[in-house]
Amino acid sequence: MDRLNAKLYLQNCYIMKENERLRKKALLLNQENQALLTELKQRLAKTAAANTNSAKANGNAAAAGNRAAIPDLNAAAPGAHGGHEKKAAPKPKKAVAN
Repeated sequence: MDRLNAKLYLQNCYIMKENERLRKKALLLNQENQALLTELKQRLAKTAAANTNSAKANGNAAAAGNRAAIPDLNAAAPGAHGGHEKKAAPKPKKAVAN
């Protein structure tokens, strides 16, 4: 019974440690997502302002009322956003005596 208890205790410790690691990773991904969303909004606002100024300069009032063109977000080189494509190597499981 003590052996089973010790085995379950070690599994529980491993699960709690993995849970904490995943929480930290989720927090970092959320922060990165918020930063990218802010950047996207800034780019869209900049594009909209440029289109509005361009339309006013051309005297084309109809073009000023149109929605701004959506910028090509794929134009940036892959991996330019903090390397979120990297995958962490899985942690080895601890051997537990039966």
